[in-house]
Amino acid sequence: MEEEAPSLSTTTTSPLLLHERWRHHLRLKTTLCAELSGAVGDLGTYIPIILALTLVSHLDLSTTLIFTALYNFTTGLLFGIPMPVQPMKSIAAVAISESPHLSLPQIAAAGLSTAGVLLLLGATGLMSLLYRFLPFPVVRGVQLSQGLSFAFTAVKYIRFNQDLAASKSTSPRPWLGLDGLLLALSSLLFIVLATGAGDDDHTHNLSTENTINRRRSPRLNQQLKVLSQIPAALVVFLFGLILCFFRDISILGDLKFGPSKITLLKITWEDWKIGFVRGAIPQIPLSILNSVIAVCKLSGDLFPDREASARTVSISVGVMNFVGCWFGAMPVCHGAGGLAGQYRFGGRSGASVVFLGIGKLVLALLFGNSFVSILNQFPIGILGVLLLFAGIELAMASKDMNSKEESFVMLVCAAVSLTGSSSALGFGCGILLFLLLKLRELEFSRVGFLKSKSEESSKDDEATSLIP
Repeated sequence: MEEEAPSLSTTTTSPLLLHERWRHHLRLKTTLCAELSGAVGDLGTYIPIILALTLVSHLDLSTTLIFTALYNFTTGLLFGIPMPVQPMKSIAAVAISESPHLSLPQIAAAGLSTAGVLLLLGATGLMSLLYRFLPFPVVRGVQLSQGLSFAFTAVKYIRFNQDLAASKSTSPRPWLGLDGLLLALSSLLFIVLATGAGDDDHTHNLSTENTINRRRSPRLNQQLKVLSQIPAALVVFLFGLILCFFRDISILGDLKFGPSKITLLKITWEDWKIGFVRGAIPQIPLSILNSVIAVCKLSGDLFPDREASARTVSISVGVMNFVGCWFGAMPVCHGAGGLAGQYRFGGRSGASVVFLGIGKLVLALLFGNSFVSILNQFPIGILGVLLLFAGIELAMASKDMNSKEESFVMLVCAAVSLTGSSSALGFGCGILLFLLLKLRELEFSRVGFLKSKSEESSKDDEATSLIP
């Protein structure tokens, strides 16, 4: 009986240990305002894509908000970091910009196909092998290209009016107005004033931080501390939400209370073929690189004690879409850009995305699909500002290259990804370049006839010196 006691104790306390783990993941790592501000850090990508899919592909906004809220709750508990839930961007781009547009069943089929591949890679452990053996500068190149791509898109949002339904920029944005250039620039300056470059105790070692603090006057340190307490992204987002009603007061009459009915989609064999070929094939490499590999690497950079597992993230993406896509919810993934944005604005724990999930669920249950009329009036310039900081934060993760060789591989990978509009193409070029550089080192160090005469003579001298 004494020998059985430990196993009995283990089984009876495991639910308590699991509960303690969840409490630890949801425990605030900073102030409540900072976590709330971080919660809206990835909306610069989320809102434009979800709005465009709703207008073009008749995506059910209420269903998507409900399921993505449930995903936010789950990821907050599972990972303990502000792990984002973002749209699958390549599928969304094909659905919006290519003709003919993808139907909702075809979008769901593309999401389910992508999810099946990631679930298989995660469950078999192949994703962990990829994450372990992929060259570090190539991963950084993917992060850099994705961050700069976000930043370029953000600048377009700020400078030009946007036709989200057609996924293109139109006329230059006017200086004045409730979605003018002056409003966007004021929001940008406010965020810079409040948050600076996004530095905090997590990004500086203690000695550096103490040295900087000693150089500053006590009054300046106190001033910076007060400014850092401002939830800048949350303030800007709520301000943009208020402006929606000033831009078009008639949207109040379009609001209808209550969520829409959730129904099961009917996906035909033709939908599966079209969805896989047009949507899943370009999305799969992007999901592997940016939604799993890059996000896991970034989580280790930002939260060294809570690095996300490639296997867990891959399975998470698969399970999320196998739950929601059948009901018409938007295909989603975990994006490195979203994690960078939520971290940049103060998110430090799983509670940040849980707060976001609560907000989505409340909006879905209160207004359902009628909330589209409000999102349609949200100032795109403000979304561009939020997206800009998320992109810059993601790109800055690539600053830790230790040699010129690593920087060379990273920059070529990023350049090809940006100019070729394909992370997979940049990734392939980065891998090839990395292997060529290693082969070059192998040739010079191991093939005898390539050794220089100076090396041979030095070895002859050593041999001669050993002769008595």
